[in-house]
Amino acid sequence: MTNLISNPIPKLETIEICLFPNGVVEIAHNRPKRYNALSPQSYRDWLAAIKWAAECDAVKVAVLTGRGKFYTSGQELQMPNLNEENIEEEMKRRRQTTTHVVTEMIKFPKLLIGAVNGPSIGFGTTTLALCDVVYSVPEATFGTPFMKLVLNELGFCAEGCSSILFPRIMGPSKANEMLLMGRTFTAKELVDCGLISRLIPAETFRDTILDLAGEAAKFSTEALKVTKGLIRDVDRDVLEQVNQAEMKALGERMSSSDSLESIMRFIEESAAKKAARKAKL
Repeated sequence: MTNLISNPIPKLETIEICLFPNGVVEIAHNRPKRYNALSPQSYRDWLAAIKWAAECDAVKVAVLTGRGKFYTSGQELQMPNLNEENIEEEMKRRRQTTTHVVTEMIKFPKLLIGAVNGPSIGFGTTTLALCDVVYSVPEATFGTPFMKLVLNELGFCAEGCSSILFPRIMGPSKANEMLLMGRTFTAKELVDCGLISRLIPAETFRDTILDLAGEAAKFSTEALKVTKGLIRDVDRDVLEQVNQAEMKALGERMSSSDSLESIMRFIEESAAKKAARKAKL
């Protein structure tokens, strides 16, 4: 298939892209041994994959999913190499990449299906509201642990336009339970409040999703683009403003005293665990 399209399928380190002859592309987080944790490379690959799918004429419908047990376990517990990088500049570059991922999802011109194959934490959860349709396995759970003083999410505030889309979709009270109180929701709860369309059994999940996407791919590509534009265009400028505001707040939180203390605590604990492992050898 690669030789038949003008935009060759990119080979990525953390994401697997499968383009089917019917125009459906599957973009899958592919670090199953790490529960699809989002490393800096993961964000770069996510950005490359979504931009490619938007630009490739052979793609009619995109499915965003995960390999293995998790959709994504959220931000990987990883810090920049302080011996090689200026930490402030490195964190700024990471936030810029994250901002661009959200921007590309906001303006994605084709049908984008979120297919949640397992637990979803943090950025994986918040960006589901940017998909056009979301399906899930019944066993999946969803969380955004932004308030917890750990390094799970790079900075303790809402992201992925969740600060506007979650209250709009879920209602203010449930959205605040997730974003402010850190409650983990079940897939059924998110169906009941409208974030997820419906649940599909795990044993048939992938095949069913690809069948649904394949049926949509039979529709007029231009008609889908026009209708999606009518649905989404009214919000695009507002969502991009929210995206920028969230990322600005994220940067401020990362430089705050409680955030910095949390980061240093993580570094110290990681160093202690590494030393303990070496001592056992």
